[in-house]
Amino acid sequence: MSERAHLQKLVDDLVALLAVAPLSGDRFEGARIPPGAISGPDRVFGGQVVAQALAAATATAPEDRPAHSMHGYFLRMGDNAHPIEYQVARDLDGGTFSNRRVQAIQGGRPILSLSASFQRLETGLHHQDAMPQVPGPEGLPSDVEECRKELHRYPEALQATLGSPRPIELRTVERLRWLDPEPLPPVCHIWWRTPAPIHSDDPRLHRAVLAYASDLAMLRTAALPHAVSWFSDPMQEASLDHAIWFHDDFRADRWTLFVTRSTWAGRARGYTTGQMFQDGRLIASMTQEGLIRMLQPQGA
Repeated sequence: MSERAHLQKLVDDLVALLAVAPLSGDRFEGARIPPGAISGPDRVFGGQVVAQALAAATATAPEDRPAHSMHGYFLRMGDNAHPIEYQVARDLDGGTFSNRRVQAIQGGRPILSLSASFQRLETGLHHQDAMPQVPGPEGLPSDVEECRKELHRYPEALQATLGSPRPIELRTVERLRWLDPEPLPPVCHIWWRTPAPIHSDDPRLHRAVLAYASDLAMLRTAALPHAVSWFSDPMQEASLDHAIWFHDDFRADRWTLFVTRSTWAGRARGYTTGQMFQDGRLIASMTQEGLIRMLQPQGA
């Protein structure tokens, strides 16, 4: 298989992964992947659960009302060995807004609780933050290419995953040293897109892909000032809650600048905000708080 065909298959597989199959009533089942196919380990990637929950909520909302916000709480770790069922509650269908609540259930227990709001398109006042002036993606190495330079230094169990192309390509503007971390400001600029076209113009699908991608890089920003990395230090990281506000339509297969900032860390948690820009437009904002637990004192 050619490299282009392989990248297209990765993107097609991601699109299929984010689809949800209807069951009876407002219940859906999320697609599963073989362990290691996309996310690497057997645990389910949090962005996948968020994206599938959003897709389930979207499937019950009027088609002329795109999602404008969602907020999810991660309750338990999921795995790829068992199906995930998404149970949707229709809390509101008003004249302009629709609201949905989603429970992601695996093995009889909730692993994610998500609420989403949908709005009929309207016009109104407009302003936005300016897009930061940073180097463009052309000429920047991908994060995978950076990992390949020292792949032998990473844990053997992760080398195949870290050195392989992924359905979301990341190109980080700053040079981040995950194996030899040094204190850095808690700000990061990351270009991302799918590395092959998405053969759909449906904005609902592109929102789901953005939800998936938004969980790839936020929490790591909170660790930057402390010169720690889960590749080099005994630590535990996990997303606790995740919120996204969708401001405008976009395409997930075009370059988008993801700006992340961590304004606080403490009590074994880190807090990060994010903004996404495409073609100069602010298309989405987000926040995330996550667990950052050091498993032994630094320097011990």
